[in-house]
Amino acid sequence: MSDSEHQDTASPVESSSAPTVDSRETKMDTLRKRMQEASRLNRAELVDESSRLKAGARDAARREKQLKLAETLRAEANAEERGEDLDRQKNFAYTIEENDAWEKKLARKKRRADFEYHDDVTTTHRKYKKDLDRLKPNLEAYNRQKEVALGLEAGSLSGSNAPSSSQIAQIAAQSGAGEADVELLYRDANSMIYADNKPTEEALDLVSSYLADQDSKRRKFSRKRTNEDQDHVTYINERNRVFNKKIARYYDKHTEEIRASFERGTAL
Repeated sequence: MSDSEHQDTASPVESSSAPTVDSRETKMDTLRKRMQEASRLNRAELVDESSRLKAGARDAARREKQLKLAETLRAEANAEERGEDLDRQKNFAYTIEENDAWEKKLARKKRRADFEYHDDVTTTHRKYKKDLDRLKPNLEAYNRQKEVALGLEAGSLSGSNAPSSSQIAQIAAQSGAGEADVELLYRDANSMIYADNKPTEEALDLVSSYLADQDSKRRKFSRKRTNEDQDHVTYINERNRVFNKKIARYYDKHTEEIRASFERGTAL
């Protein structure tokens, strides 16, 4: 057999063993379907696991709530059998300081229960007090900064025996605190020191959440209606009042008789 005949005989075998375009496309389609199926199963498993974790957390919270309720009911039943006052027993566990703090909190809440408008000064002061309760300034860090700026000993401005403002000025003068240190702490409109404060991430998050809450309250604000007894109120906020006024301007003359019939209870 010649070389040409040998090549002619081997060529069909080699061509048949090489993958064709159709077989490659079929294989790619199969791999693509397997990949999509694996992705779908993984996503379903992830959703199931997330649901199980959420359900477990809800069940744990519900069991804890039921356990606390059962303990409270059992304590009330035991106290009733012994003829004792459960609230009185609970009050015995509080210290004098805790009781004073609780009474101050109730008194402060009672003072701030007056939401009527008196004047701008009172309104601003009430808003300032609420902001202090929400933002809770770090007085310890402020006292440490003041001690460093005035050259005082560490801890001299902390505690119940902290000196007054006049005493602090005298101590700072005796310690030799410079004007630059004092200006660094107490800045006015003439100060050239600015933009050097670096708040912590916690402080930034606190202010950010506070501003977001204020914006949400401002959007949902509904004016307190003080004239309900004097006028027929048909609105829920100022924007709705203006809208109803515009509608009434065009349609009241057409619906006046219908509304009067409804109020009298007579037929049209």
